[in-house]
Amino acid sequence: MKSNFKIIIESILNKLDYPNINVNVQIPKDIEHGDLTTNIAMVLSKQLKMNPIDIANKIILHLKKYSEYTNIDIAGPGFINVKVDTTSLIKLLTKIKKYNSNYGKNENGNHQKALVEFVSANPTGPLTVGHGRGAIIGDVVCRIMEWNGFKVDREYYFNNAGRQMRILGESLKARYLELCDEKYEFPEDGYQGEYIYTIAKKFKKDFQKDYINEEDINIFKHYAEKNIFLDIKSTLKKLNIKFDNYFNEYELYENKNIDKIINDLKDKGLIYTKDKATWFSGTKVNRPADRVLIKNTGEPTYRLPDMAYHRTKFDRKYDLIIDVFGADHIDAFPDIIEAMNQLDYDIKKMNVLIHQFVTITKNNKPIKMSTRKANFITLDELCSEVGTDVVRYFFIMRNMNTHLNFELEVAKNNSEENPIFYLQYAHARICTMIKKALNSDYNINNDKNLQLLNEKEESELILKMTYFPDIIKNSYNKLDPQIISNYLETLAAKFHKYYAKYRIINDDKKLTESRLFLIDSLRIILDNGLNVLGIKAKEKM
Repeated sequence: MKSNFKIIIESILNKLDYPNINVNVQIPKDIEHGDLTTNIAMVLSKQLKMNPIDIANKIILHLKKYSEYTNIDIAGPGFINVKVDTTSLIKLLTKIKKYNSNYGKNENGNHQKALVEFVSANPTGPLTVGHGRGAIIGDVVCRIMEWNGFKVDREYYFNNAGRQMRILGESLKARYLELCDEKYEFPEDGYQGEYIYTIAKKFKKDFQKDYINEEDINIFKHYAEKNIFLDIKSTLKKLNIKFDNYFNEYELYENKNIDKIINDLKDKGLIYTKDKATWFSGTKVNRPADRVLIKNTGEPTYRLPDMAYHRTKFDRKYDLIIDVFGADHIDAFPDIIEAMNQLDYDIKKMNVLIHQFVTITKNNKPIKMSTRKANFITLDELCSEVGTDVVRYFFIMRNMNTHLNFELEVAKNNSEENPIFYLQYAHARICTMIKKALNSDYNINNDKNLQLLNEKEESELILKMTYFPDIIKNSYNKLDPQIISNYLETLAAKFHKYYAKYRIINDDKKLTESRLFLIDSLRIILDNGLNVLGIKAKEKM
């Protein structure tokens, strides 16, 4: 609906030979002001050096030729407000039924190839709630892009090299020796927690005391990594997240990608040695500081493999490259992007989404967590506590740029205080009525008398429903899942109020079937919207 109005306004601007600028179309806060509004006359006023009212009047003269808009008027300093014709609304309503599970999908992506990297947690322990937000945001972003016509590959990049993994191996060895009643020294920064004991018990069962004198820490590291990754994949499966590819950091060393990135940046004059360390000359390319890529110990910092890894993304010929990172990456990723830029890759293809941290609260009091000390809440535990659907929804229902407080008591509450319960209840309530109607021989697909849907609340509900394709487009333009959740919550609230005021199944069969047609169309949108969010719509609660 908004898209069509925008296209029409752009066409009128072209006819009037006005500047070709972006047309902003909004929904008025007060429905009495109209169904759609645009401030285009005020935006053009400065460029054309004309009174915005005069510009608006010229646009309206052309706008009146379009029968789908009525009550066209000017508000305030030059807003153009319109109502959508009832007949046009009814046509849009029937379109929802026609396209059903495909309603809202578009081909704007033109089947371009996109790579989305998310989660990418090192296999040093179970996935925690700290990983959960990025996992769900990444998965929903993939779904949004698929609904917008992109071919999406989901990728998990994992770091199985370096200091953290070495400490993991040392931690497992220490627990194994402990279980074997041997003398051991637990590493100072070692990974604690029951999961290390569980892996150590499994290691002892498999190998008895064969490795009590083993010096090669890689044996323990690889064993721990394998078992932790099985746990990670199990958690992801529970959250309905699937990856097309797991990219191992080790490949970057094995295939000499690391050496190549150093050599090519050196050819660009962007590598130097200082204090026996290898540095990236960030200040030469407008970065605020130079960065160490290889420490004086010979160990690379995480920026170096990240540069090599991102180069493989470009070399794999993706049209769009999206990274979903936590706030702890906010300082590092601009260096990665600049390195790609200096190596002559088209960085316009890259888009980095940064999400803020999550605090789990109970009765509004934070629950402290630490991965090393192992007093963290795993994603598995959170799913068991409140349910997978709730976990998915809560992680995307706030803007990713804001800190998220995940309140356990609200998440477990089966009332309208819990937004996902309120939303799923709307869908379940519709399904119950549809089932009842079908058992009573009502035709829920009868579109012959839809003009009977003339109550104000019905028009408002239909209008809101027809915005769904625009919501899908906008969620891609901003790559923000919250746009969809906000829309669905508003739609559910309108339905609940409508249900409370009017009888859907009543003594008038024609009106009943028209209202059943309406709510079944609404069911389709709720179902589709939840599908984009990776949540199954419930038919009963």
